[in-house]
Amino acid sequence: MKFIVIGITDDPQPFFSPEVLEIIRSGHIFSGGKRHHEIVAPLLPEDAEWIDITVPIEKVFEKYKRLIPNSSHEGREEAGAMTISRKSEDASSLCEGLGLTVFASGDPLFFGFANTIKREMPDAEIVVYPTFNSLQMLAHRLVLPYHDMRIVSLTGRSWPEFDRALIERAGKIGVLTDKEHTPAAIAQRMLEYGYTYYNIYVGEHLGNPQKEKISTLSLEEAASRTFTLPNCVILCRVCCDVIATQPFGLPDSSFTLLNGREKMITKMPIRLLTLQTLDLPQRHVLWDIGFCTGSVSIEARLLFPHLHIEAFEIRPECEAIIHENARRFGAPGINVHIGDFLDTPLEEGLAQPDAVFIGGHGGHLKEIMAKVFHYLTPDGCIVMNSVKAPKVLTDSHRLWDEACQELGLQQEPPTKILLNDNHPIEILKCRR
Repeated sequence: MKFIVIGITDDPQPFFSPEVLEIIRSGHIFSGGKRHHEIVAPLLPEDAEWIDITVPIEKVFEKYKRLIPNSSHEGREEAGAMTISRKSEDASSLCEGLGLTVFASGDPLFFGFANTIKREMPDAEIVVYPTFNSLQMLAHRLVLPYHDMRIVSLTGRSWPEFDRALIERAGKIGVLTDKEHTPAAIAQRMLEYGYTYYNIYVGEHLGNPQKEKISTLSLEEAASRTFTLPNCVILCRVCCDVIATQPFGLPDSSFTLLNGREKMITKMPIRLLTLQTLDLPQRHVLWDIGFCTGSVSIEARLLFPHLHIEAFEIRPECEAIIHENARRFGAPGINVHIGDFLDTPLEEGLAQPDAVFIGGHGGHLKEIMAKVFHYLTPDGCIVMNSVKAPKVLTDSHRLWDEACQELGLQQEPPTKILLNDNHPIEILKCRR
């Protein structure tokens, strides 16, 4: 099947090259969003058939396959080829045996519908006629160079990549929005986690001469405003003195503690050694079991912002503590679960861990490890810190050894450390 994908802006009177106009005049089956149909309807042939692009997208492709037979014409490339350049074919040859003409916003390869076609029908032949995407147009209106802009799409997506851009202190961030992730919601999230050193530029109805609006705002101003769709956002860091990354090792004294108890936190040198033992640069999903203050999750989030982090804690009072500490240090995106880990349902939608830190177990270490083992990826690892104190009621190291043997986990030599006048600590690690 062949797709001709034509990029358009929000202009109600779009300009198309003679080549594209010929493709439209020669076409029969067209597709796009409702807004695209309103814009191009006057240009379509009288007998044109239109397929709305709506969710679920799978049903749209079912319609495509029913209505358009596999087409072939002399000189066409083998099935499976992806045709991006149109230089080798003129408009008449493109129209010969034409399958489907799709209208899409901006550049169809920029978080656009051409990528959806490639995913749903990898053997399709695709020819793309792009125009400027919305972030390019906003940068043009602002006369703002955008070669160094970090791009994040929140259209139908959640926050992780946006959070990562903030944590990594990107100087310029372009954001594609939707009705949930609005410019106001973006500004509110940035203010909540202390990323206050950005200006926000909002472009509404870009390309539409009657409706287009460009706003230059502070985050506080944007957080309290309502913006019309479609829109997009560019964030520019205004403080050049902001360091590129977080300090390596967050001071223990800066954390809010559980009942003010200094011992209820993994101390910074131990915390950093623990994160090193977890091998987090190579990992994707971290489970922090028994997070208490959240120090391990927060340090991991800031040092390795690519991580997906699930944090578990049995004490309900720790939920407010981890959220307060996450806001204090600017660590959005940690998923918090309150309740007994052994009773917590983990089946639906929870990413499998390839790194697990057990910060507390309440005497149920073997049961916890058995449950973790069920979800741990084939190359995953588990790490725990064991205090070698005299007269300890529960020998965590012994329980660890027994669990590893029963589950068939391969242990690595422990790392032993003595911090100040405290009892020695062993950092234990095993692999599946």
